[in-house]
Amino acid sequence: MPPSDSAGTVPESTLRNLLRAFLDNIPEHVYFKDLDSRFLAVSATFAQRHKLTSADSMVGKTDFDFFPESQARVFREDEQAVIRTGVPVIEKLQKQAWHDGAFTWSLTTKLPLRDENGTIIGTFGISRDVTASRRLQEQLETTHKDLVDASRKAGMADVATGVLHNVGNVLNSVNVAAEVLADGLRRSRIDGITRLAALLSEHASDLPAFFATPKGAKVPSYLGQLAEHLSAERTRHLEEVAELRKYIDHIKDVVTMQQSFAGAPGLIEPNDPVALAEDSLRLNAGALARHEVRIIRDFTPTPHVLADRTRVLQILVNLVRNAKHALDEGAPAEKNLTLRIAPGAPGRVRISVTDNGIGIPAENLDRIFAHGFTTRKNGHGFGLHSAANAAEELGGSITVHSDGPGCGATFALELPAVPEATAPDPTAASGTEAALILAARLKV
Repeated sequence: MPPSDSAGTVPESTLRNLLRAFLDNIPEHVYFKDLDSRFLAVSATFAQRHKLTSADSMVGKTDFDFFPESQARVFREDEQAVIRTGVPVIEKLQKQAWHDGAFTWSLTTKLPLRDENGTIIGTFGISRDVTASRRLQEQLETTHKDLVDASRKAGMADVATGVLHNVGNVLNSVNVAAEVLADGLRRSRIDGITRLAALLSEHASDLPAFFATPKGAKVPSYLGQLAEHLSAERTRHLEEVAELRKYIDHIKDVVTMQQSFAGAPGLIEPNDPVALAEDSLRLNAGALARHEVRIIRDFTPTPHVLADRTRVLQILVNLVRNAKHALDEGAPAEKNLTLRIAPGAPGRVRISVTDNGIGIPAENLDRIFAHGFTTRKNGHGFGLHSAANAAEELGGSITVHSDGPGCGATFALELPAVPEATAPDPTAASGTEAALILAARLKV
């Protein structure tokens, strides 16, 4: 708590330092303006975005000094409307053009600034940068368009349908991650800053006396708690954005694979089977969580596999999703999905997906990988078929086993392993030696 003078009030110098600390450390763009939309005070991050070393250098200026005229006019019109009506602007999505040529997106809130008598004396606002999520949305739309265009050019209905099936799997995870991010933004405690700013504005004429009251004395502690919460909130949002980027990268890999399907194959390189298995679970995480599927991991140490990572992920995502559907249809008391990694046939690694779902009748086991075969009402019969084809092209295979209806099923993918005897650590070799080792692994 700030030190008090003998009268029990907070010194004005301490109050100024407290307010400056708030404006210097808040990560969002915060600004106060007078009736003519001139800046009275701004946060340090706002000044830094304008490449200014001091927030005070913006005082007395307007948006016309920092933004293109057409954009500054929109900002001013919004503020003047708030001043005339007293009605705030809440989380308006705005595209901002900066003088350095950059474009950003922000959610902006603008509220009336009032004196102790309730008279409007200006405005204050908060802008939160949402450029990352906006660009991800645009990238997803572009990727979808690219996928449609590539599908038309492929001229191979079987391949195109298989790719769309796999992209659909990933899009489910994209939608879940986007919803989690949107829900986090909706629940953000950023409005606490607006309430605090309004509270300080109400007592602007006598801040020392206000900070001496029990309510005012809580402000420093509240600022600390709010800063800690906002920092944690930003970390969570960045983690969710990272997941979204990963999903979109996988979609782009699938599109690239389709575009080059008739040409050279993808890069065959050593891959950690555990990492591949975990990625397939992450790409199905939303659906698995919604359907309350319990994941059991049984990973035995094995060599790496020699394979195209994108195609292996397509196969595993299909197998995990197929198991999820089997669990939904079988509706056991506890839905269990076991992902197991173990040595397979000599020179191979076996990755299997086992469920305790509806099971497969014996007469269907020989047809399960056939083109167009499905037992699901809304199924297309392309997922397992394309997975089997991809496994064969990688020099591997997929097998299935089930003891019958109600007994679950196991789908096992076997892939070539990196030969341990001829797999020295490339990091311990020179550049030329490492290249030769990798070439040997890839049979170049």
